[in-house]
Amino acid sequence: MNQFTLPQLPIPPQLIVSETGSFAYYTFTHRVPAIIEQVIAENNYPISVVSQLKTLAQDVLQGSIYPLENDGGEDIAPWNKYIIPYQNRLWLDTPFYFAETYFYRRLLAATQYFTVQLSEQKQDPFALQKQMSLMQVRESVRVQVRQYQDFNYSAHRRDDLWKQILRYLLYLNLWGNRADLSLNPTKAGEFKHQSINNHNQQELVLIDDTSLVVNKISGFQNTRIDLIADNAGFELITDLMLVDFLLTSEAAGKIHLHLKTHPTFVSDAMIKDVHATLKFLAQESGKDVSELAIRLQNYLASGQLQLRDHLFWNAPLFFWEMPSELRQELAQSSLVVIKGDANYRRLIGDCHWSKTSSFEQITSYFPTACVVLRTLKSEVIVGLELNQIEQLNQKDTRWLTNGSRGIIHFAEFAGAD
Repeated sequence: MNQFTLPQLPIPPQLIVSETGSFAYYTFTHRVPAIIEQVIAENNYPISVVSQLKTLAQDVLQGSIYPLENDGGEDIAPWNKYIIPYQNRLWLDTPFYFAETYFYRRLLAATQYFTVQLSEQKQDPFALQKQMSLMQVRESVRVQVRQYQDFNYSAHRRDDLWKQILRYLLYLNLWGNRADLSLNPTKAGEFKHQSINNHNQQELVLIDDTSLVVNKISGFQNTRIDLIADNAGFELITDLMLVDFLLTSEAAGKIHLHLKTHPTFVSDAMIKDVHATLKFLAQESGKDVSELAIRLQNYLASGQLQLRDHLFWNAPLFFWEMPSELRQELAQSSLVVIKGDANYRRLIGDCHWSKTSSFEQITSYFPTACVVLRTLKSEVIVGLELNQIEQLNQKDTRWLTNGSRGIIHFAEFAGAD
C-alpha cells in the first residue's frame, strides 16, 4: 500500500476465482487453458518449455501459489512481495485480478521470456495473435481512417464540426475495446468493427458521459493528456487516431501513452506494439492511412507523443496502490483516458461493489480528471440505475461479460494533490 487516499466508500471484498457460477471461475476453468493451448500451438518452443506450460495448465486448477524464481525479470522482488498474502493458497482461492496477473507472469516465466536481455529479441508468446488481428482488420482500418480523414477540421476551431469529430472518435475508441484476444483466444483477430453511427450501438452505451468529455476537451489548448492503453491491434489504432486528432487540433500539446512493460492479457499493448502498428499503417495502401502514420511518427520524433511503460501496469495492484512517482506523473495531466476492462477493474477495485455505487466516490482518490472507455467483459460495474440493471438482466443474462455493451464514464472532481 502507499500513502495516498483510498476511495470514499468502504471497499467491499474482492472477487475470488472459486465463486460458483462466476466469470472468474469460468476464466480459470475454460479461458486460461485455451490461452495456454494457443501459446503452445503458435510458438515453436522446445519440449522443456511446452512441459512447463502444461504444468502451468494443471497448476491453475489444482496447484498453489508460490514465489517466482529469478528468471531475469526486473519485477521479481516486487512480485514476490505481492505473493506473500496468498502464498500456499490454491489458485482458485485467491482474488480474481491477482490470479489473472499472476498467471500471465507465470506464463512468461514458463516460456523463458526474460532470459533474453535485449527487449527487441524477447519472444512475445502472443505475437502471432497480435499480427493476425492487424491483418484481419485491414479493411475496417481503411474505412475508419478514410471517414476520419474526410472531416475537414481547422486546427484552431472548436465549432460543432470539431465536437462531432471528437464524439465520433470517442465512440470509435470505445467499440475498438471489443477487440480483446484474451476473451476469444482461439479466434485471434476476427474482430470486425461496426459503424458507431448505428443507433443500436448508441443504445448499448450504458453510461454515456461523452458530452461532458467533449465539453471538457473543447476548452483545452496545447495541454497535456494521458492515455492508459489496453489492447494492441484495432483498438490501438483507434487510440492513435484519437491521439492524432487531439495533437493536430492543438487541444493537446503533449500526449503520454502508457503501455505494458511486457506481454500480458494476450493482446495488451507494449511500446514495441505501437512501433509495429505504425509500421503496419505506413505500409498500408491508401493515402489516408499512410498520412496518418507519417503524422504520428512526426509527433513521436518531436516528443509531442511520448510512449511510457512502467512495471505498475503489469502488477496485480489497484490504482489507489499506484507508486507515488507514477501518481505524481499523472497529476500533471489535464485528463487521463483510461482504456478497457482490466484498467476499469483496477480503477474501482475488482470487488463486490453494488452496481448502483457512486463512481465518483470510488474514484475520488485519482490524481486528476479521468474518463473510462470500456466494453464490459467482467462482472464489476458501478454507476447504474436499479431499473437499468433489472432491464439488462431480463434482456441478456451475459450483459456483464460478453463485450456487447460499453461505458464512457467521466469524473472531474479530481483528487489532485
